[in-house]
Amino acid sequence: MKRRKLVALSAVFVTAVAALLISSQTVLVSAHNGAAPAQQGQKGDPEEPPPPFYNPYPFGILPPDLPQEIERVLREVDFIESEALAQLRALPPPTLTNQPPLLAHTGQRLNVLVGKALNFDRNISPFNDRACAFCHMPYVGFSGPIPSVNLTMVAYPGSYNFRAGKRTAQRYTYAPSFPVLNFNDTQQAFFGGNFWDSRATGYLLGSPDANQAQGPPVDTQEHALPDTACIAFRLQSAVYKSFFIELWGDDLDAIKFPHNTEDICETPGGASIFGTDTMPIKLSPVDRAIANHVYDHWGQSIDQYETSVDVSAFSSKFDAFLFNSTTNPLSADEMAGYNLFRGKANCNSCHLDGRSTAPSPAAPHSEDTGTAADKRPVFTCFGSANLGLPLNPRDAIFYQNKPDFFGFTPNPYGFGYRDLGLGTFLRSGFGSWASPNDTWTQFAPTSDGKMQTSSARNVAMTPPQCPTTEAPGPYFQKQFFHNGYIKSLKQLVHFYNTRDVYPFNVTSGHCPKGTTEKVDCWPMAEVKNNEDMTVGKLGLTDTEENQIVAFLQTLTDGFTQPYPDINTFTGMCMTCNPATDPNCSPSRQGNGFLIPTPPLPPCASAVCGVSPFPSPPIP
Repeated sequence: MKRRKLVALSAVFVTAVAALLISSQTVLVSAHNGAAPAQQGQKGDPEEPPPPFYNPYPFGILPPDLPQEIERVLREVDFIESEALAQLRALPPPTLTNQPPLLAHTGQRLNVLVGKALNFDRNISPFNDRACAFCHMPYVGFSGPIPSVNLTMVAYPGSYNFRAGKRTAQRYTYAPSFPVLNFNDTQQAFFGGNFWDSRATGYLLGSPDANQAQGPPVDTQEHALPDTACIAFRLQSAVYKSFFIELWGDDLDAIKFPHNTEDICETPGGASIFGTDTMPIKLSPVDRAIANHVYDHWGQSIDQYETSVDVSAFSSKFDAFLFNSTTNPLSADEMAGYNLFRGKANCNSCHLDGRSTAPSPAAPHSEDTGTAADKRPVFTCFGSANLGLPLNPRDAIFYQNKPDFFGFTPNPYGFGYRDLGLGTFLRSGFGSWASPNDTWTQFAPTSDGKMQTSSARNVAMTPPQCPTTEAPGPYFQKQFFHNGYIKSLKQLVHFYNTRDVYPFNVTSGHCPKGTTEKVDCWPMAEVKNNEDMTVGKLGLTDTEENQIVAFLQTLTDGFTQPYPDINTFTGMCMTCNPATDPNCSPSRQGNGFLIPTPPLPPCASAVCGVSPFPSPPIP
């Protein structure tokens, strides 16, 4: 079973990647800021090379700097893990007392720091090369940390290179604020959950965020562990084990793992050798119960880290403005953007700022002059919506229709796949989780295409040395919405503003001659069902769009106090020259990497043919 004892065909990949070209009109600018050097070397057994790379992608999907960028992020992950360990060792031990028992004095901080150590531990993967933080680094609001990935393949490569997921890396910040997923009968809508499709309901742990943390370790496209018990197995030898035991008890060491456990945990999930067995580690019922409890505690500690001010800090310029608008005023453009956000642009209908939303339908140009009712607004309604985003043909998931070395095919449907979001989850469909509530299934057709309304907080967060998301820079290339189709905040606002002003019945990469995609041509939606029609024709001017961008930038944490670990980025900023690059502007940012969507086959029956069927049928 030990699949790692293989000679990697890395030379083949390196040769292929070297042939890939990034546009010469995009220049990288050094962004190293003098942070302490990352730990050197890679964890794991150096005598066992990884298996051959999985590379079903056509030319141009994988960015040429991907191997180097992976190593860069791993060094940063190691550095922050070392920081977490130092913080744990320096923490005065808590006192176990009280009835019910609790860890007095430093117990809460212990839980936060254990969560931090768990989040930055890359031993929690078959090849010891993926931590949760690999896709969620602090300097970008705990979202995707590799500019070239954000520009090209959208989804991040998991522990087995180069299996990749299907969506952008959603921000951690403020995710713990989402309630347990529920259906509101009065509003006829779902609220809560975590992940883009809300599949982390939180029904068992009472926290969608803790439930979400349990997903990536056993996701075939991410950490790819084949059994949740691998977490307990790896924790038995973790350098921070004593702190985990201090917090959660010593039953972790009571688990008697079979002799082949390491071999199993070094084989990525989905491997044909496992068949349909989701618990290949054969434990006694008592040991399996303990391992399950350990896995729950894993999620709970990570949730407490994400809940803490280390992640969800409420330290933005907007927070200072809410505290005292006289001593912490917004600039003229920021204030104009705020008034548009809660007025003409109607952003506040979904990204709630704790005030009423003006306009109402009868007063499209009115302004909310009331007092803020919420001093900690999270800028989300906790709901979901289908915004009508076009299919993004750069998304890695569409090309993973061939079996890999382990006999696993991530997406056998290729471009026949459609991302129905919440609708797929409610059907317990392909690429999602099983729904824990069969009374929800009936609502799948009215939920198709809907994705979670993320918090707008930290949407603009970038490393200090790359001070913006917008070209010409120096800027940090991010990606927005669930499929990464949008590449700048300007494009994001322009999409909301003009989706229905410049609609074309074409797919991405096929806008008519004389138009510019994302400027005066928006391709058709990947999923037209249940499209949110409250956006798309807002009547904003170019200046007003820019003012909303300015306001969104005030939602970045770190204004009132330094944001933890924001200085750990050791990569490169981007810049470009508008005089030589026609796409060197926020409006056209990333357009040099547009590729034509191939002729789309019908939606696969495994996606669109699951009862209750989408209505109308999805082509």
